[in-house]
Amino acid sequence: MRCLLETFTVAPFGENSYLVGDADRGVAAVVDPGGRVDDILRTAALAGVTVQLILGTHAHIDHVSGVTELAGRTGAPFWLHPEARPTLEQLPQQAALFGLPPLSAPQVDGWLQAGQVVEVGSLAFTVRDAPGHAPGHVILVGPRVEVEGHEGPLVFCGDVIFRGSVGRVDLPGGDEATLRQSIRREILALPDDALLLSGHGPATTVGLERRQNPFLRHWFG
Repeated sequence: MRCLLETFTVAPFGENSYLVGDADRGVAAVVDPGGRVDDILRTAALAGVTVQLILGTHAHIDHVSGVTELAGRTGAPFWLHPEARPTLEQLPQQAALFGLPPLSAPQVDGWLQAGQVVEVGSLAFTVRDAPGHAPGHVILVGPRVEVEGHEGPLVFCGDVIFRGSVGRVDLPGGDEATLRQSIRREILALPDDALLLSGHGPATTVGLERRQNPFLRHWFG
């Protein structure tokens, strides 16, 4: 199986949207489409894959701004955790908070639940609850694959953890103690070679963050 993985960094927040798929079967999903829909679809077409699913790790504006356009152009359903729905419905207020044009909430077509397995061709991603940065935040833990010279499980971790940092907790619904629990339970339980694909910044690994992330070192010793 040839795993397709492409990252699209979207202004103005530097948010990472991901195209991930099974190139042999010609199917893909988009995780956290914050925008750049033209680029995503152009890359998918060049790779010979069809976007069949849109997955949201959480409902902050920078992670869902491209959902409506992408769903409209592909017919792909949008799945999100039910506890993220209130945040999603507050998109107009989020836009006003950041001085952005008004934005309506996209339609949610399916609900993600902890333990659910989402299949994209022969790729299978397990949904895990990871609140703290935002209500209804999930991570998606995928299979061990080889991409860009690295071999390990793929983990779409949204804004739970970044290279050298962790998600902010000062937005509505954020809570530091809950975020710490999510990181301990869902991130640090993964193997060190798990590839963390974050909502902002470069990819990293569990092992690197375990050794070097100053927040984790302070919280967990």
